[in-house]
Amino acid sequence: MSEPVVVAEVVRSGFVESRHHGSVVALDHDGSEAWSVGAVESTILPRSSNKPMQLVGMLRCGLDLAPELLALVASSHSAEPFHLDGVRRILAGAGLDETALPTPAAYPLEDWRRDEVVRDGVRASPLLMNCSGKHAGMLATCVVNGWDTATYRDPEHPLQVAIRTAFEELTGVGVDVVGVDGCGAPLFSSTLTGVARAFRRLALAGPDTPEGIVAAAVREFPEHVSGSRRDESQLLRALPGAICKAGAEGCHAAAFPDGRAVALKIDDGERRARPVVMAGALRRLGLEHPVLDELAESPVLGGGDPVGVVRPVLEESTSFPT
Repeated sequence: MSEPVVVAEVVRSGFVESRHHGSVVALDHDGSEAWSVGAVESTILPRSSNKPMQLVGMLRCGLDLAPELLALVASSHSAEPFHLDGVRRILAGAGLDETALPTPAAYPLEDWRRDEVVRDGVRASPLLMNCSGKHAGMLATCVVNGWDTATYRDPEHPLQVAIRTAFEELTGVGVDVVGVDGCGAPLFSSTLTGVARAFRRLALAGPDTPEGIVAAAVREFPEHVSGSRRDESQLLRALPGAICKAGAEGCHAAAFPDGRAVALKIDDGERRARPVVMAGALRRLGLEHPVLDELAESPVLGGGDPVGVVRPVLEESTSFPT
């Protein structure tokens, strides 16, 4: 079994002071592997990169929401006002309110938004937790089917059985590990190749299928999937037809309507390396856009000024000075 390799390095004042290990797989137009580095067939927990596939399972069970609310169900949101309003709309449509959310009380995912709510005197709450959209969608799906809403996080609940079935079908990989995600929902394992395959299937799906409906919602409402200031929404806005979703512990996946796809994991879970490596992987796969050049070099500061970069170590044709 392959091991994770160096996929990013931190350069300060011309000196490489740190390196991030990880694994990346890229699929070509026809779904074959274009290239890979690291342990792309090892079992991983894709964390919130699972959410678009979880939403497919919910749609197959009869969930019916406006596209912006579907994007929110697939999100790890920043708790911006439009996110919170959307979660309340999902719950209200099911005859529920935010007291039904079992997500742990939390502050917003991003520092700038957390600072805003703290200044406004708002306390941590289940609604502010970045997975509240997903849980609102799960609760609404239970209401549609007359399923128990108190036990829906049990892996044996009909909702989770349906989600697991959809997930295994889309990834083409059997679930080896069932964990508990940070929000309390079941978390199903896969491989990076499986996750890339699933995103590719979403990106290529017909418009009237659950998979195609999820892809369309992600494309149309990128800010609902993440936040107005996030690297994910930058990619979705800049790259026509893209779908993407990041997750905790350095997970990220993206796919395009021409069949190309990428999935990655940063081995140490460090958030700073994830967007850098994704941008580098997309460039190596042949995509070009100024946003990729911007994201592929995250500044390293010294005294408040840029003195280096975090950069990907993926592009065979690129030689970086050290």
